[in-house]
Amino acid sequence: MTKAKILIAEDDPDFRDSLQAVLESQHYTVITAVNKADGMEKIKAEKPDLAILDIMMSTWVDGLQMSRELKNDPQFKDMPILILTGIKTEIGMDFKATVGDPQWCPVDAYLEKPIEPDVLLAEVANLLAVKT
Repeated sequence: MTKAKILIAEDDPDFRDSLQAVLESQHYTVITAVNKADGMEKIKAEKPDLAILDIMMSTWVDGLQMSRELKNDPQFKDMPILILTGIKTEIGMDFKATVGDPQWCPVDAYLEKPIEPDVLLAEVANLLAVKT
């Protein structure tokens, strides 16, 4: 059985590599990107089943802008998006209450860094199950 393809857009190479290792341990195919531009290019080329986005990459709102563009694109509007971020620690803003807001944070789920592997895998499985 082929597992889903997941894009990780994350600028921290250590965290990105850790996420990739956790997901690949469960046989997911993982594509990585370092910022919004890289992520959008790879999403269009690879058409993943799920995107995991950091909020703060090249700019402090890269992930939010990326999620808005994806949800406004007919080709990707139904792709689940998980925001995985440490922004609450970084700037004190809690985006959890805005999850699903089409204007502000049009994502399907939100988790804070650091994240336990089992919590990540459970959320990924949940988002992919909803998609199918």
